[in-house]
Amino acid sequence: MYDFVDRPVEALGQGSRFILWAMRAWVTSIGGGRCPPVALAPAFAKMGLLQALPDLHMAMALLNRDAIEKFEFSAVPGKRIGEHEALMLALWRDLAAMRRDRAEASLRLMIAEDSVALVLAALGEVCGKLAQMDYLPEGLAGDQAARP
Repeated sequence: MYDFVDRPVEALGQGSRFILWAMRAWVTSIGGGRCPPVALAPAFAKMGLLQALPDLHMAMALLNRDAIEKFEFSAVPGKRIGEHEALMLALWRDLAAMRRDRAEASLRLMIAEDSVALVLAALGEVCGKLAQMDYLPEGLAGDQAARP
């Protein structure tokens, strides 16, 4: 988490920058009363990642509903990474690096117990689809530590 917090968004690698955008856009859509999959579909399709959208939507919906504390996300054009965004980016990086136990332990501190397995599975599916497109959320640009 501390690798990301208050860092510039531009410091993120390509996959992490996309996933941060997706999380922010999802939250913005919900806040604006729009359906997130409809709002995010054009960008996901353009990136060849449309098949990852349902899993991302499910994970974000469960996080939104079952978070132990309310998560705060910046607006899409925000230039710095916030605390909750940093937590999520670290979680994504752990999943991309196949550190599932670590990701699960983090989720247990973030959301209700009965949602942990569902969120973990959904985020894992998204990571698998991102990996197929060589778009894993690695963290900071040039960070190869996430590569299995």
